[in-house]
Amino acid sequence: MNISIVKSNIESYKGKIIHFKYFGARNQTEEFDGRIENTYNAIFTIKPEKSNKIKSFTYSDVITENLKIFI
Repeated sequence: MNISIVKSNIESYKGKIIHFKYFGARNQTEEFDGRIENTYNAIFTIKPEKSNKIKSFTYSDVITENLKIFI
């Protein structure tokens, strides 16, 4: 998979409610629903439905499957 392909796919889902699963450090996982707020050159931001905090991820997080997107 290519970063430009991932970036264009993520941009197409901007504003829609999507389910995410993030695999963090030390086997910690986090699942949440949220909207893709903005896309930038190196990162994109997500606003979770049940939180006011903005989360940011890199496109390589999607390629390495640290962040899974369920549409």
